[in-house]
Amino acid sequence: MTTEPKKIKQSTLIIIAAIVLVLGIIAGYYGYNQFKVYFKPNISGKEAYLYIKTGSSIDDLYAEIKSKNLLKDVGTFSQAAAKMDLAQRLKPGRYKLSKGLTNRALINMIKAGNQEPVKLKFHNIRRKEDFAGYLAKNLEADSAAFIKVLDSAALVEKYGFTTDNSYTMFIPNTYDMYWNTTPLDFFERMQKEFDKFWTAERKQKAAALKLTPQQVTVLASIVDGEALYDKEMPIIAGLYLNRLNRGILLQADPTVIFANNDFTVKRVTNALLRVDSKYNTYKYAGLPPGPIMMPSISAVDAVLNYNHNNYIYMCAKEDFSGYHAFAETKAEHEINANKYRAALNKRNIYK
Repeated sequence: MTTEPKKIKQSTLIIIAAIVLVLGIIAGYYGYNQFKVYFKPNISGKEAYLYIKTGSSIDDLYAEIKSKNLLKDVGTFSQAAAKMDLAQRLKPGRYKLSKGLTNRALINMIKAGNQEPVKLKFHNIRRKEDFAGYLAKNLEADSAAFIKVLDSAALVEKYGFTTDNSYTMFIPNTYDMYWNTTPLDFFERMQKEFDKFWTAERKQKAAALKLTPQQVTVLASIVDGEALYDKEMPIIAGLYLNRLNRGILLQADPTVIFANNDFTVKRVTNALLRVDSKYNTYKYAGLPPGPIMMPSISAVDAVLNYNHNNYIYMCAKEDFSGYHAFAETKAEHEINANKYRAALNKRNIYK
């Protein structure tokens, strides 16, 4: 009498258990898949950077990830990206991919534009073309775009510069910048740094020299080109200020080297002195129209706080120590110069 109902009950329990098991498997699979898509670490290496160019599409992003092998599983990333509407909220920039980063965290980072800044560290770069090249290696824009801004008369004149002296705007330091900073935004940031550097005190010292901040920087570039040691900078600055104030040609060898665009020169020859350039201070009086390099802050401050001396001449010492022999008279200078020429000849240095 009770056997059949008992069998039916057992069958029902088995069916229910089977359904529960199947549902559990489905739920487990779904849960694992969700975990894999959103929460499983997906970075290939220990640390890398993802660069998303301005104007990139979601397909461009996938191509970049694949070409650089940045993720273990691009498929799960694309699934998560589709669900989280990344295509509609893709922000350009430089994103740091740290070990353990998940798809969800990476997508949220990109959507929020939480990029890792680039540390730009620059000093003593000779030419603005070299500087533009350095910027292009570290930021999104190419060197031509940076040169175009620097050579835009309308733009630089707006901030008190000329296309010749626009390079004086850049104060050597370390700056945090976003990778996709435009050349114009970079220029405006540097203008603010210039204004910050040129305090009222520095401006007063420049005015006392009857020089503008730009002219001080041009002179500082020559001082920096001459000096191997910072402690000589104020002395060299004093010497060149003496020449400027007396209307004497600066006759600075670094300007001749710059004018010839040959930075391998170890000895300035008469042939080099003949170059017709406004940067050749053996031919043209006063300061050159622009800097011959990006001078250090030490060189700028050396001009502003120059050593009061009566020196008119200087020559590298014959011991090749990097120090200079200074002189007040032509006769003294000739003695020093002859010693140095003899030392160059002895070492077979003729150019």
